[in-house]
Amino acid sequence: MAASSKRPRSGPAAVPDAVVAGEAATVEEAPHVRVAVIGSGFGGLGAAVRLRRAGITDFVVLERADSVGGTWRDNSYPGCACDVPSHLYSFSFAPNPEWPRSFSGQPDIRAYLEKVATVFRLRPHLRFNTEVLEARWEEEGTRWRITTSAGTWTADAIVSAAGPLADPQIPDLPGLDAFPGKVFHSSRWDHDYDLAGKRVAMVGTGASAAQIIPSIQPRVGKLTVFQRTPAWVLPRRDREISRLEKWLHSRVPLTGSLRRGALFALRELQVDAFVRRPGLLRVVQQLAERHLAQGVADPALRAKLTPDYRIGCKRILLSNTYYPALAAANTEVVASGLREVRGSTLVASDGSEHEADAIVFGTGFHVTDMPIGSRVFGVDGRILAEEWKGGMEALRGSTVRGFPNLFFVIGPNTGLGNSSMILMIESQLNYMIDALTTLDAVGAAAMQPTARAQRQWNLELQHRMDRTVWTTGGCRSWYLDPNGKNTVLWPGSTTSFRRATRKVDLGEYELTLRPAPATTTRTAQEVSA
Repeated sequence: MAASSKRPRSGPAAVPDAVVAGEAATVEEAPHVRVAVIGSGFGGLGAAVRLRRAGITDFVVLERADSVGGTWRDNSYPGCACDVPSHLYSFSFAPNPEWPRSFSGQPDIRAYLEKVATVFRLRPHLRFNTEVLEARWEEEGTRWRITTSAGTWTADAIVSAAGPLADPQIPDLPGLDAFPGKVFHSSRWDHDYDLAGKRVAMVGTGASAAQIIPSIQPRVGKLTVFQRTPAWVLPRRDREISRLEKWLHSRVPLTGSLRRGALFALRELQVDAFVRRPGLLRVVQQLAERHLAQGVADPALRAKLTPDYRIGCKRILLSNTYYPALAAANTEVVASGLREVRGSTLVASDGSEHEADAIVFGTGFHVTDMPIGSRVFGVDGRILAEEWKGGMEALRGSTVRGFPNLFFVIGPNTGLGNSSMILMIESQLNYMIDALTTLDAVGAAAMQPTARAQRQWNLELQHRMDRTVWTTGGCRSWYLDPNGKNTVLWPGSTTSFRRATRKVDLGEYELTLRPAPATTTRTAQEVSA
C-alpha cells in the first residue's frame, strides 16, 4: 500500500454523518447472516474455519483491504519476519511442513494464510474492500446491524478479529505536515520510494525498527535513529530448514507435531519468570548484556543502548544484525524522541537537530485504544470506546457486558510476551464456538456477561498482573494504557488460558430468550431453573 508523501492517516476512516445518525440502509434491504466476522488475519480466518467445522456456514468475513493476511499483509517492510518459531506460529489444524526457515519471513506467513483461505474453502465467505463503519445492536430484533463501506448486513453475532496491530499510531508532531520529504509508517511501507543514498530518519526502536534498520542501513546515505527507550536484544537462532526436515514433517506428520510440542513446552516453562518470579530473568539479562558487548565496541554507543529496566518489562527483541547496523559509520543513534519538525530539520527532545529526506515511523499501533471501539454501539446505544475509557475490560478476554453476542479474538488481556498468539487465538475460538452452540442448545437468542462476572474476572487478572515483570520491571511500555493499567497481556500460561476458555460458564451470563412477542432478559440460573 503506497503511502502519502505527507502525514499518513493513522486512525479509523471518517464515518459518514448518516451512519453516525443510524440512518443506514433500510431493514428490508440488508442481508442477514448468522455470524459476521471482522478481519481476515489469523483471528478472522481461524474463526471462519471453526464456524464451518461447527456446521455454521451462514457467515461473512468483512475485510477492509483487498486480500487476507491482516498484520502480515500490512507489514511488508524490509526484513519483516516473525519472532516466534515457524512451527509454533501456525494453526494446530493446519500444520505447514514447508516452512523455509525456523523463523519465517512475512511473505511466507502471508502465503500460508492465503493457502488456509483456499484449502478450507473460505473464499466464498470473504468480502474484500468492505470496511466496517458501524456495528449497532438492535434490541428489538436481537441482532447486530453492520454498516460497511460496501453495504449493510444484519447478523445474530459478531466476531471481532480486527486485531490490536491494525491501525498505525503516528505521534502528533508540530511541523510534520510541512515536512518536504517522504513520510510513512512501517506498516504502510512505500515500496515505490527508493531509500538509496537518502538521509533517512527512523523514529522508534521497537520490534519493527529492529528488523528495518539492518535492512536499510547498507543502502541509505545517512541513517538517524531516534530512540526514546533502548530495548533488550537477544541473539536470533534462525536457520534454513533442511529438505530432510521438510520431507519428514510432510511424510510423517507426527514429527511436525513433536517439534511443535517441544517449542510449546519450552515457552510454557518460561512463563513463571515473566509472571511470578521476574528475578529469574537475571540470567537472560546477562545474555543480552553479552550480546550488546559483542555487537557494539564503542562504550558511548553501548551506554546509549543499555536499558535501565529489567529485561522482559518491554518486548524482548531478537536480532543478530541490529547492533552492527547501529554501530555502522553512516548511522547515528539519538538517545531521545523526536520533538518537532522544521522543514527538513528534525528536532529531538534533547534539542539536537538532524536533516532528513525521509521519515519512517516505527511507533506502533492503537493497541490500548483499538479504533473498532468507537464503531461499536451496544445496548441503549452505549459506545464500546466509552465503556473502555477507564481501560479495556472483557470477560475471559472475549465478551463485554452491554454488547450481546459480540465475541473478541485477541481481546483485552490476551496478548503474550513470550509465545505464539496463535495458541491464544485458538483458545478464544473454542470459547466462541461453545457460546454459539450453547445459545442454540438452551433456546436463547443472545448472551452477555453479568456485571459481577466481568468485574470479578478483571479484578483477579489485575491482581495477578501486580507480580509480573511488566508491572515491576521499571519501564513504561505499549502494554500499558494512559492510566498505567496493563490491558494487553495475559498474566499466565497459554495452558491456563485454554483451561479458562474451554467452555462457557452460563453462570457468568445473562441470556435473552427467543420466544416472541416480547424478549426478556434472564440470568442463566433462572433459565436452568
